[in-house]
Amino acid sequence: MKRALRNIRRGRLQRSLALISGLSTLPLAFEIYLEHYKASFGDRWEWTPIALTPPLLVAGIAGALPGGERVARRALPVTGALYALNGAIGTVLHARGVARKPGGFREPTYNLVMGPPLLAPGSLVLVGGIAMVAALMRRER
Repeated sequence: MKRALRNIRRGRLQRSLALISGLSTLPLAFEIYLEHYKASFGDRWEWTPIALTPPLLVAGIAGALPGGERVARRALPVTGALYALNGAIGTVLHARGVARKPGGFREPTYNLVMGPPLLAPGSLVLVGGIAMVAALMRRER
């Protein structure tokens, strides 16, 4: 416990953040798949978070393994940035989906509940952001 606190105080979180970002993609992708499946994958963009999950998962795990500093510094921020960008695009597309429902944003009590979840893609931005921050951190001792 003391070692972990010392690493945190000294900004040595690379392996932990790499692993957190990589493993966070699994339940997130499962949830995304279920929600987009309910919508019948009506738009090709709905497949992109599913497709971007394996690269971030692999980069996160590889970056956390011993000797994975190169992966954590090179591949992890790239895959994290793509994941975060996909989340930002998803937020715009979800807002467009709510706006296209009858009444749009003028009927928020119905359309925000029954339409696409407006802020759900933000979780991709957060996970991708964690992956990018991991690349900036120093390795734990």
